[in-house]
Amino acid sequence: MNELILVGADGAVSTAPLKPGPELTKPAAPLRSRVAYAAAHVVPKAWGENVPGAPADIDWEATLAFRHHVWSWGLGVADAMDTAQRNMGLDAAATRELIARSAAEAKAAGGALVVGVNTDHVDDEVIPLEKVVDAYVEQLAYAEDHGAGVVLMASRHLARAAESADDYRRVYGQVLEKAQTPVVLHWLGEAFDPVLRGYFGSGVPAEAASVLIDVIEVHADKVAGVKMSLLDAGAEIAVRARLPKTARMFTGDDYNYVRLIAGDGTDAPGSYSDALLGAFATIPQLASGAIQALDAGDREAYQRLLGPTEALSRQVFAAPTFYYKTGVAFLSWLNGHQPAFSLVGGLHAARSLPHLSEIVRLANDAGALERPELAAQRWNAMLALNGIGAKQAVLL
Repeated sequence: MNELILVGADGAVSTAPLKPGPELTKPAAPLRSRVAYAAAHVVPKAWGENVPGAPADIDWEATLAFRHHVWSWGLGVADAMDTAQRNMGLDAAATRELIARSAAEAKAAGGALVVGVNTDHVDDEVIPLEKVVDAYVEQLAYAEDHGAGVVLMASRHLARAAESADDYRRVYGQVLEKAQTPVVLHWLGEAFDPVLRGYFGSGVPAEAASVLIDVIEVHADKVAGVKMSLLDAGAEIAVRARLPKTARMFTGDDYNYVRLIAGDGTDAPGSYSDALLGAFATIPQLASGAIQALDAGDREAYQRLLGPTEALSRQVFAAPTFYYKTGVAFLSWLNGHQPAFSLVGGLHAARSLPHLSEIVRLANDAGALERPELAAQRWNAMLALNGIGAKQAVLL
């Protein structure tokens, strides 16, 4: 099969020739120029009762195999994050099991791993600040007991309970005091979760950033870095310039990561961002190849490999952005990493066929289809099941 069937928003059907991906080699040594984590998703059992509101029924073999795939390309795995459907289908019991299983696999494989720590095991939507601290500390201890690095995620409970910037300073300070090793803080924007609007005490990014910087400076020995997911490159660059030398900036900007990771070309501290991206779960081989190019001083090859992926990522993360998990799992299925296109909570229904078709087109253009013929076979068959076929198509 050497062509893709595509469907537009108006129902018009066309075809596009299937393109081979770039020839890439897995790294023989650890990546050097950037620290990079792919925020990984979970694979549900295709036959499981993974409907809205049901507990997650996870295909652990496929889920963990995908993490080994990411590690094999020299990237780290960021697990139990929003990409794994925290607050969108991954329940507390499944989250704990995911952390335990991934930590054991990381230890066996020698792979880098950080996991999300939040307060989302608490059922009540509104709790006082002292209970927010307790909830954070409970999850922190669980992650550390399993030997995992920690990303201290933004908390809906804290967003609801905090009445001032000082409340954020106090809660983060008390939680960080309990950390046994330095953690990564996470500033997640409202595009990913509307409940987090005004996080760190202000809806003005520069004001909220000052609170974040205060927390990092006061607890410099407990903070390894910050992951910014505001989809605002200017805001990230401004915060990056203010970080103490002890803290890394991990870009979570799935719209602008190419230039943020590349930096200004000097590779001086504060001149570039490292990466902790859901987007990298869709392109681990290309992300690895691009960073290998930076390691070799070949910025042209970096741009050639990673540049075209940004249009793909913008489509995967298009508004409403919090449904990007659908695109991540869709590409995983196309690339043969899971047996079915499905997500826990039934979230595979969150995007339309034309939206998915554009993902297919952009992935093909970017060289992000790891096994192009398999991807074409799966996608074209999915369209056929929906009554869309080659007889209707016009060659592009």
